[in-house]
Amino acid sequence: MAKSPIQIADDLFLDPGEIEETFIRAGGPGGQNVNKVSSAVQLRFDARHSPALSNAIYLRLKPLAGRRMTGDGVIVITANQYRSQERNREDALNRLIDLIFEAAKPPKYRRPTKPSRAAKKRRLDSKRHRARVKGDRGAVKGED
Repeated sequence: MAKSPIQIADDLFLDPGEIEETFIRAGGPGGQNVNKVSSAVQLRFDARHSPALSNAIYLRLKPLAGRRMTGDGVIVITANQYRSQERNREDALNRLIDLIFEAAKPPKYRRPTKPSRAAKKRRLDSKRHRARVKGDRGAVKGED
């Protein structure tokens, strides 16, 4: 049974074969069940060599992933929030999808602007006013 591609954005799909899951024992609540069942999931995705991701997306993904990305460009996500292995699998996959979706958004272009002449005038007027207020605080000159 072939798994269907995982949709990240409108035009971005991941092949499920690129995602490697390993199951490990999780700590935390669960009584003796914790010692017997490997319910935590460690998901690995090689972002550097993935044909689905362009170089631009990979470069934006690097800082977003932070410590979750190895030096070789492999993203490692560990999910052990839930007691069920299936829910942990979903959680890890959703976290990976959210991370890649965020990196797939192109950065907004900042159009450089300059302050208007009126804005410059307001700023200088307010500076003059403030200087006058502070200047009036000095020692009083005049009669002794």
